[in-house]
Amino acid sequence: MIIAATRQMGLWAVEIQGHEVIFRFSPPAENLTASGELPRVWPGRGLGVLDSSLPGLQAALGEVMKAPAYWRGRMVNRPGPGWGVPRRDAEDGFVYLTGPAGRPGPAAGYQAVSCFTVAVADVRDLRIRVSGYLAE
Repeated sequence: MIIAATRQMGLWAVEIQGHEVIFRFSPPAENLTASGELPRVWPGRGLGVLDSSLPGLQAALGEVMKAPAYWRGRMVNRPGPGWGVPRRDAEDGFVYLTGPAGRPGPAAGYQAVSCFTVAVADVRDLRIRVSGYLAE
């Protein structure tokens, strides 16, 4: 199920596939620093998002939670270990959250990616963490 983009989502696109939500981030092609703006994922361990991209991610998470596919997925899956408190790295401008982003694998460290997955059952906790950070 593809979720229709809203203005608040900005550069984010979202799709629900079964028990996973795929988040895609597409910075403008003409932006020479676009690769430096891509989310960073440490598969199964954490997520990093540029501070200025967090409001769009928050909006995308909210749109996911409005979808019937989200609620069906929540009924059959239990949430994972949860998301950690967001921390901002003043040096690179990213906000990092430990938690179940992507599929666990052998990769070590955060890697720039244009898309990543989050289990449907883990979306709510991620939205709470992102919203709390943005409210500060």
